[in-house]
Amino acid sequence: MSANTGRETATSNWLVGATYGAGRDQTASFLSQGIWKNGYEDRYQELVKAMRPGDRIAIKAAYTRKNGLPFANNGHPVSVMAVKATGVVLENLNDGQTVRVRWEPVSPTLEWYFYTHRRTIWRVQSGDWMTDGLLAFTFENKPQDLDRFRNAPYWRERFGDRAVNQSRFDWTRFYAAVAERLLTFRNRRADLVAGIHEIASRVDGMSNLQDQYPDGTSGPLKDICPFTALGIFNRGLTETNRKRIATEFAKLLDVREPVPTAFDGIPLLNNQRSWFFAFANSRQSDDIDHLWDVFAAADRFVRASEEDVGAARAAFAEAYDRVVTQRGVAWNLTMGLYWAHPWNLPTLDSLSRDYITTRLGIEVTANRGSKPCSAAEYLSLRDSLRTRFLESAYPVHSFPELSLAAWTYPRKIEDPPETGGEESPQDEQIPPPIQPYGIDDVLREGCFLEPARLHEILECLQRKKNLILQGAPGTGKTWLAKRLAFALVGQKDEGKVIPLQFHPGLTYEDFIRGWRPSKDGKLDLIDGRFMEAVTAAKKAPDSKFVVVIEEINRGNPAAILGEMLTLLEKDKRTPSEALSLSYRRFEQERVYIPDNLYVIGTMNIADRSLALIDLALRRRFAFIQLEAQLGPAWLQWVVKQCGIEQATALKIESRIRDLNAVIAKDARLGQHFQVGHSHVTPPSGERVDDATKWWRRQVETEIGPLLDELWFDAPEQAQEQRKRLLLEL
Repeated sequence: MSANTGRETATSNWLVGATYGAGRDQTASFLSQGIWKNGYEDRYQELVKAMRPGDRIAIKAAYTRKNGLPFANNGHPVSVMAVKATGVVLENLNDGQTVRVRWEPVSPTLEWYFYTHRRTIWRVQSGDWMTDGLLAFTFENKPQDLDRFRNAPYWRERFGDRAVNQSRFDWTRFYAAVAERLLTFRNRRADLVAGIHEIASRVDGMSNLQDQYPDGTSGPLKDICPFTALGIFNRGLTETNRKRIATEFAKLLDVREPVPTAFDGIPLLNNQRSWFFAFANSRQSDDIDHLWDVFAAADRFVRASEEDVGAARAAFAEAYDRVVTQRGVAWNLTMGLYWAHPWNLPTLDSLSRDYITTRLGIEVTANRGSKPCSAAEYLSLRDSLRTRFLESAYPVHSFPELSLAAWTYPRKIEDPPETGGEESPQDEQIPPPIQPYGIDDVLREGCFLEPARLHEILECLQRKKNLILQGAPGTGKTWLAKRLAFALVGQKDEGKVIPLQFHPGLTYEDFIRGWRPSKDGKLDLIDGRFMEAVTAAKKAPDSKFVVVIEEINRGNPAAILGEMLTLLEKDKRTPSEALSLSYRRFEQERVYIPDNLYVIGTMNIADRSLALIDLALRRRFAFIQLEAQLGPAWLQWVVKQCGIEQATALKIESRIRDLNAVIAKDARLGQHFQVGHSHVTPPSGERVDDATKWWRRQVETEIGPLLDELWFDAPEQAQEQRKRLLLEL
């Protein structure tokens, strides 16, 4: 069979390139012949064969641009995709090369921003607001919602309205400009070295420029790579010195971007190992040349046009693998690549590797120990992270945000510093910045309680030391608990807020202390998470720490806490009230809970499978009842933040209120079983394009099953309430 003549699958959408071989644009030829042809013999064949008659297809070209944009780009390059023609696939010749197309030229060319793809073939599937918007723009002549894209998590730090954290990553423009200018010194390195030595003669903090020569003597450094040049102000120096050196270096390179006012979250070199190459008496003659090669290859790769990206990626990978095992390079190569291209290439310094592994759950290398990852692993990780950054609920949304989060991420107190070995220079670990956090921040992030009520709850926690938020599912208990903890601490510091989960299998040995097998097969006495929090709080008495225990009544609190149940009382938080634990490290050991350690628990009182909380524990906690928060604050949020029309939101609110009134009046249930507002609140940052469709999905997948559980003995009641909810909005 030589062609597909029938519809075998649902319609697909294809965005394809038309520039092959020496940059020749084939668009005019394709339109005149009524075809689209794959320009490669060794790739994309399977994708081409997957095109079916009736599929929509468009010719695109992807590139970046800084000027002439219809919005403020704040000096950052913007990904652009031009749509040159659209059409419908008529026939697939099944050779992996050619399809026949009924084309319609697009004149003038349309430009789409931000959400682009530089590979030759992009199969776009509908299902989220970004792809739906792209398809409507490409095939239905609908305008792009630029404001929504600019303010989406992945782009808002560079192109958004910048109402929040507006200057966190302004430093990236300076670093990118320095990297761009550094490239112009590739073939005149003597000038660069001379300029750096001249700066060192006037500015403190540049004593790392002495080399050791093959003849056994020492003297001034005579050659330098671009990464080491960048490193002269990215070492463990005072911030004043860093700014001074960066200022002088910018003058040397003729960089016009302003020097950063802060360097928060930027990974640093160790002062003792701040070169990316060895001394002259032990380095190879081409080591520094190779470092310039990978620096240039990275620049070409991140700037590559659609037709060049494949070759540029391969060239970068080859250059990367050649230098990563050179003496003095190792993991620091990724740090240098990040300095030069912070929005496009990740740093894998020790803090970032730890964060990616422990917080994001992604393996950085495949059983390679401390050895640096290969180019294939590095680029694969880069691609995976960039894909996840687009998810609104992902913990971070860009490489700068990841680096900053890694810097502030809590680490175990007993963890030893990474030495990295001779071939893996240790990076500096500078104290993280303070990110102030208070009641206003809780409200800004989507809390619908009245400010006065929030202040009352926080004061209760400060007074009682222990607090439980109780309520039905969907009332925001867990969400609010963590933010109350940050507000109590006074800053967004995850090192001082310890989230824990109670469950039926949790024991005293897990939570407080117990014997556990060690690596050598022996038993060691190991502290549980709560004792770790106690230790941390004792070591920093001027700071507040908060343990957040989710579903505190899902386990057996009295058995899990043991002696700590007594020590939790506010008036027993002193050394004089200390008690012996069930497992002691020495005979006279006594333990108490410090006054700066607080506990917030959450409790789902609507779960019939859970036991009532122990009365002894109840005396030690203040209890706050949370209910569905529907009203002006909720209405304003879903209208402004989520894009739901006010009239529709009011109808949704009315139906939930009516439902909750029925639940509250039911003698078998009561107000503790009412439906919470989270079931009718889209996640933060999520826009709702079709409110009716979204509402139906919420009823069918969240609220409906909940009603089935509530009225498990009266299914007709559950069905009746479901029908009322699903009446046309």
